Amino acid sequence: MHEILEKAKLVRLVIFDVDGVLTDGKLIFDESGREYKCFNTKDGHGIKMLRNSGVETAVISGRKSRAVSLRMSSLGVQHVLQGRDDKRAAFDELCAALSVSPGQVACVGDDLPDLPLFIRAGLAIAVADAHIAVRQRADWCTSLPGGCGAAREVCDLVMQAQQTLEPSISAYLTV
Repeated sequence: MHEILEKAKLVRLVIFDVDGVLTDGKLIFDESGREYKCFNTKDGHGIKMLRNSGVETAVISGRKSRAVSLRMSSLGVQHVLQGRDDKRAAFDELCAALSVSPGQVACVGDDLPDLPLFIRAGLAIAVADAHIAVRQRADWCTSLPGGCGAAREVCDLVMQAQQTLEPSISAYLTV
């Protein structure tokens, strides 16, 4: 765990996949073709806390969804790259736009399209229910599955490593 915390200390950007990471991976469509996704509020609060601690957040998704745009907007996530089959190019765009090196990036994924990011990132994280090939190539795996608090675990890990978690928690304890 010491090695993971050392890598997490360097993180300036966390990139999340959406389906299977920020959601449980289910795609729900009504009869009109409208798509629905469920996001975890604990994950959302973790993302807000992480952003407030000075770490930038982004999503890269192979799919496009208005629900993702709305949710990320409500969390203040400004870097939302959707419909991106070439996640490697999207990763490079984010690094250039934010002036971060690949070693300063943590990527959170669950399936094979996320592997090109794992190879580049300084910290590769798989959610608990990720495909086995993804878990095997991850530096760290969450204890919770995607859409069920895994993203919060990631946020807490990075903040713990950067010693910003306890001050963030303490802010809620002041009267």
